[in-house]
Amino acid sequence: MVPAKSWTLKKHFEGSPTHSNFELKTVELPSLKNGEVLLEALFLTVDPYMRVAAKRLKEGDMMMGQQVARVVESKNSAFPAGTVVVAFSGWTTHSISDGKDLEKLPAEWPDTLPVSLALGTVGMTGLTAYFGLLDICGVKGGETVMVNAAAGAVGSVVGQIAKLKGCKVVGAAGSDEKLAYLKKLGYDVAFNYKTVESLEETLKKASPDGYDCYFDNVGGEFSNIVIPQMKKFGRIAICGAISTYNSTCPPPPGPPPENIIYQQLRLEGFIVTRWQGEVRQKALKDLLKWVIEGKIQYHEYIIEGFENMPATFMGMLKGDNLGKTIVKV
Repeated sequence: MVPAKSWTLKKHFEGSPTHSNFELKTVELPSLKNGEVLLEALFLTVDPYMRVAAKRLKEGDMMMGQQVARVVESKNSAFPAGTVVVAFSGWTTHSISDGKDLEKLPAEWPDTLPVSLALGTVGMTGLTAYFGLLDICGVKGGETVMVNAAAGAVGSVVGQIAKLKGCKVVGAAGSDEKLAYLKKLGYDVAFNYKTVESLEETLKKASPDGYDCYFDNVGGEFSNIVIPQMKKFGRIAICGAISTYNSTCPPPPGPPPENIIYQQLRLEGFIVTRWQGEVRQKALKDLLKWVIEGKIQYHEYIIEGFENMPATFMGMLKGDNLGKTIVKV
């Protein structure tokens, strides 16, 4: 019998999450049946979508999410003991899987690369950046791309892929440390949205001709200021709206319809699970290759200790992180 610690949603969020919303529980896992494996978490991810997805949980349910785990006991020949996998097991230290939804690391994964990247740049957040920019925005060389939350897990990859494709990239972030990081990544223009006098004027100065593509991680008032500066036939990938997730007020009105109509803009929301099969595998190979070649840099914000899952989640929602937020068990 193996004890598994799990963080559950004790009480639904109202406004910003607090420690009182979570409860740590321990359960004894049963013995394995044929075809099953016992997983031990190595790294877990916290992501903004969890703030919204938790609305679908019942109070007492375990928090959802991916982890990189090691098979510690196996009755499934496809996953012998010692295999490292990506699993959607939730906020738990140990879990039992029948193997159907487990994903092994790519065969070409080098020993020098942290396995935690399978939760970030070469995982869900990297894929979100890849498909949002290349499929939803359909970005082309020579275009101008605007990214907000540009030093976050998704935004930092968006900007680097855009540069690889020959674009001019403008990024907004919320601290001087993050601005320095964006400049290191090769952003053409980076600004601190918290300290500029006028967001509208800053955006105009960064790209007087406007923007072809807008990769939106923030939503709210920020988008209302960007959208009027889109070029004709501009494309907007709506990935997230982190500025509104903890708000208890009604959302702000959307952008003026005439901007969308007369500039003939295309806005599309998306979630990364849309892309499966061969296209997903190709994207993962591209991302891994770019990381190995040094064309995409990564930065992980790692907090140690499973007991720190709620605090790390709350900090990520406030923007404490530079790059991808990970909890090391």
